[in-house]
Amino acid sequence: MQYFVTGGTGFIGRFLVPKLLDRGGIVYLLVRESSLDKIETLRALWGVSKKQVIPVVGDLSKGKLGIGKKDLDSLKGNIDHFFHLAAIYDISADAESQRVANVEGTRNAMGAARAMKAGCFHHTSSIAAGGLYDGEFTEDMFEEATGLDNPYFLTKHESEGVVRNSRGLKYRIYRPAAVVGHSQTGEIDKIDGPYYFFKAIAAAGKAIPSWLPLFTMKGGNLNIVPVDYVVAAMDAIAHTPGQDGKVFHLTADKSYSVGDTLALFLKQAHGPNMRTLELPAVAKLSKKLPINSIIKRQPAKGAISMFMKEMQIPVELLDMLDYPTTYDNSNTHEVLDPLGIVCPPLELYAPAIWEYWQRNLRSPGRADRLLGVVEQWRRQVLPAKSNKQLVKAVKGKVVVVTGSTSGIGLKCAHRLADAGATVVLAARTIEKLEETLEEIKARGGKAVAYSVDISDMDSCDRFVERVNTELDGADILINNAGRSIRRSVENSFDRYHDFERTMQLNYFGALRLIFGLAPGMLERRSGHIINISSIGVLASPPRFSAYVASKAALDAFSACAAAEFADRKVRFTTINMPLVRTPMIAPTKLYNAFPTLSPDEAGDLVMKAIVQKPKRVATPAGIMGAMTQALTPDLTELILNQAYHVFPDSMAAKGDGADGDDKKSKSMDFSNRPSVTAGDSLEVAQRVFAYFFRGIHW
Repeated sequence: MQYFVTGGTGFIGRFLVPKLLDRGGIVYLLVRESSLDKIETLRALWGVSKKQVIPVVGDLSKGKLGIGKKDLDSLKGNIDHFFHLAAIYDISADAESQRVANVEGTRNAMGAARAMKAGCFHHTSSIAAGGLYDGEFTEDMFEEATGLDNPYFLTKHESEGVVRNSRGLKYRIYRPAAVVGHSQTGEIDKIDGPYYFFKAIAAAGKAIPSWLPLFTMKGGNLNIVPVDYVVAAMDAIAHTPGQDGKVFHLTADKSYSVGDTLALFLKQAHGPNMRTLELPAVAKLSKKLPINSIIKRQPAKGAISMFMKEMQIPVELLDMLDYPTTYDNSNTHEVLDPLGIVCPPLELYAPAIWEYWQRNLRSPGRADRLLGVVEQWRRQVLPAKSNKQLVKAVKGKVVVVTGSTSGIGLKCAHRLADAGATVVLAARTIEKLEETLEEIKARGGKAVAYSVDISDMDSCDRFVERVNTELDGADILINNAGRSIRRSVENSFDRYHDFERTMQLNYFGALRLIFGLAPGMLERRSGHIINISSIGVLASPPRFSAYVASKAALDAFSACAAAEFADRKVRFTTINMPLVRTPMIAPTKLYNAFPTLSPDEAGDLVMKAIVQKPKRVATPAGIMGAMTQALTPDLTELILNQAYHVFPDSMAAKGDGADGDDKKSKSMDFSNRPSVTAGDSLEVAQRVFAYFFRGIHW
């Protein structure tokens, strides 16, 4: 037999051609003139002569594949099987390139096959031709395809339509699922499909402690097949009589959920065991999330694109996370079952796939950078030359730091003094002020210490007067001192004073300092006011209404004032700080198991604000929280309501006198799940929320 193959030098083609050669056939390969040198390499690889593999120069984008008349005449009537494999299989490729290669390329291939009077045209389509059909897509279905917005889905659908609507040419259509490497060797030549997630999985395996239980939702359906099964199936079906005009789904009998697939490969990465949760309520919520709509709108488009870019995952793959389609493969089984050709389950060949990627496709040295976007962001808060930039920004300047004797404030005070600033230490306790002052002086830094109670307006006024009189004002003000109260609104009805005290310190006290120090900044036409806000302002976690409201008030004031001061070079920066391991959160024992920033890392954020003077500094989790609040408020409210029940009030917050954050909640019942005991249900649920919404106060 004689075969003509387009895409014979590509991934699937390099495995299919040897199958055809094993039948004693002669194979003609379409190649660009610039790729002729590849043929000799392939001949050597396959161990065949020039008479068995013959190149035919042409171009997929041209009529009849751009094959010369002489070649077409010589092939006319001599081609038994025409295999059309050439196409763009990249879901992230631009629409025009995909249309030229997939649709016009198929039309041109059909023209060439007719000119050759080929016996049968074998078209390699894809399950993508069915789009995002909700349910089982059978081999007889085509027009029923839905969700063809993505250019890849649309062009695979339209190219198949070109074949179906052809006349005078017999055809067979193959729709492979997501094709991965060889089931025995793992061999593949590119990063595609599920491989895009491997770097993140490898990083998670390295970064996440093995003892930490991970949970994920099931997500959509993924159908994955190894390349050796695909080519074995195509070869067998192509040579089985009586199959013309049929479509064959080259799919695995079992589709895996996104969650199960991640868990399977996380196991290969020696990471912690990931459990897939089947929670009907959560699944219902996920279907309400309009992913396609969100990623096309600002500010979501920019935020999500940046997130996916950092993870090196095409944004287009977000559609796959909720892929709704399963596939019937009856036609395929009818042909292959008698021949004993079966698709192996993913569990059997996942180790080979992972090992080959590790040895041959993983970029050396880059996995460490993919410990997750949040982890990367935490390590790279400031550029390499940040110390020099910080010195340039603060040397010789007066910097006021409130709450400067512990936590974030203490770290900032030391960093600023080391960089050459004169640091004004502001705190209530004289003994701690003196201790901090001595520490700074012992390191050769300059500082002064003034005792002040930021919640007392008279004390604030005295403090401002001393700074203006003794130091001629401040160049930078860091409003860091704050009070946090974690108590539900229901348990606050008789505690109005909680809101008054929180506003007094977090808002009115900070405002009093701004009112006292900003006039000097405006007069000098230079100044920077940095407010340490909270991620809670962006994410609105329950039980923090008093705290978040006070921080939100300062955020709103700063946004308004910044517009008034902008032309006089007085800048405002708001830092929506995530959860930080400081004395302020120590009373809440629940936070002992939460992922947090260290005070050093939080101090890095403040230094970044001083150097770069941005309008806002926020984590990806905070940005995502604000985005979901704006775009899907109902869904966000439901998620936060679940968090409200997962993280109960402490006994102290309920008025029972003792800290009870460790008390088990009755809001979630896992008693029917053998893998999670009822006694551990709250702890597990809390860890899940804390991990996936890291940095947020719960």
